[in-house]
Amino acid sequence: MRWVLDTNILVSALLWRGAPRGLLEQGFAAGMRFHGSPALLAELREVLWYPKLLEIERQRGLDPAALFDAARAILRVSESPPLPARVSRDPDDDAVLACALAAKAGLIVSGDKDLLTLEHFQHIPIVTAAQALARLRGR
Repeated sequence: MRWVLDTNILVSALLWRGAPRGLLEQGFAAGMRFHGSPALLAELREVLWYPKLLEIERQRGLDPAALFDAARAILRVSESPPLPARVSRDPDDDAVLACALAAKAGLIVSGDKDLLTLEHFQHIPIVTAAQALARLRGR
């Protein structure tokens, strides 16, 4: 199974417990393949250095560069051509959709309301981390 994780899911999994972390942990145990793109990695690199997240990382003794490297290590990264036409209100969200197409993903996991309201893109379901975790558990 190939799944694309939105940046917000990766950040949540790296910094907190909960469904995103559980999804990563159980996904690895089940042999999941998580996919990303250079555009999504660039967004992740930027987000991990946001001042509010830097403070959380500092309090927890975490290094943003190490977090980025950890995320990069779990993703299969491949080029994702841009979509021919804009789909989402936020162009950054279109990068997630383009990545899913390029990876031939079976699922997009996001916490972004703009993506979640689409519910699917080109027959690829778009779900929350909790919904993805439930799918992984076979519920």
